[in-house]
Amino acid sequence: ASLRCDFLVSSSTPVAISRSKTSILAVMKVAISGVSGLIGEALKKSFAADGVEVLALTRRENLSPLQTITWDIETGRFDASALEGVDAVVHLAGEPVAQRWSDTTKKTIQDSRVKGTKLLVEGLKSLSKRPKVIVSASAVGFYGDSGDQELDELSAPGKGFLPNMCQEWERETMKALGLGIRAAVVRVGIALSTRGGALAKMLLPFRLGLGGPVGGGRQWMPWIHIDDVVAAYRYVVSHQDIVGAVNATAPNPVTNGDFSRALGRALGRPAVLPAPGFALKLLFGQMAEIVLEGQRVLPKKLQESGFEFRHRDIEEALRDVLSNKS
Repeated sequence: ASLRCDFLVSSSTPVAISRSKTSILAVMKVAISGVSGLIGEALKKSFAADGVEVLALTRRENLSPLQTITWDIETGRFDASALEGVDAVVHLAGEPVAQRWSDTTKKTIQDSRVKGTKLLVEGLKSLSKRPKVIVSASAVGFYGDSGDQELDELSAPGKGFLPNMCQEWERETMKALGLGIRAAVVRVGIALSTRGGALAKMLLPFRLGLGGPVGGGRQWMPWIHIDDVVAAYRYVVSHQDIVGAVNATAPNPVTNGDFSRALGRALGRPAVLPAPGFALKLLFGQMAEIVLEGQRVLPKKLQESGFEFRHRDIEEALRDVLSNKS
């Protein structure tokens, strides 16, 4: 397969700017890793509802009724032949980041993403009929703490554990281009859902009237409704002209303070009790940087390619998630 793209190579991941006309890829069979996670579960249901055959790439067997492909990142065990004839691979698997970081946990978090992606892409080499596209998760943590700077897909990476990990993770995905497979990485923001993720953890204290801004509340929160996350992944899978990094965040990022007040209004509760940064650092250690640092990320590539967000306003998005238990 040929890809008509121009590549802009920075010190991190090459970001492709497509020059081709948009075309739709017919997806009949898709393999998803991390299918039991928040995004994986929602994406699986969305594809299955449209009659797309879904295969689960997993460390656990018997995920009935899905056909499963088992792999073991630690030992490198992976029978890639089971992916023969699959149209697309969506790679979401990774050890949860939201846990207290030690040297051991950071290595586990990194290996699960970098080694896992390397094992997957290496396995694709052996196939005679390779997938047309691989779309891997990444994260807005790529950009690090960026203050008030507006960030798009061409913005430079930040410094620290998360930016470094994201760069390595993305590089392994983009190696699929050398196999003639279109490759994209989706830098996901804070996915809003009551079924998991950051919002689900916030709901109890906010419902008790104990919620409020974190660490001063001035840091930017690149949020996105779970329905738009799923739609963005499907859009990237289906549109053959999208290659490289893609920001999956709502067009209107908000500060942590604005988010807290919007959530309080959506729940009909006050949201004025601050959570001091030093207390979070004592509680979570280095991992506290996830909530204390911010990124003002904009979904430039999605918008320029014609993707339409269903949820652009934070208060409307929160009310929709809460009312529909998304």
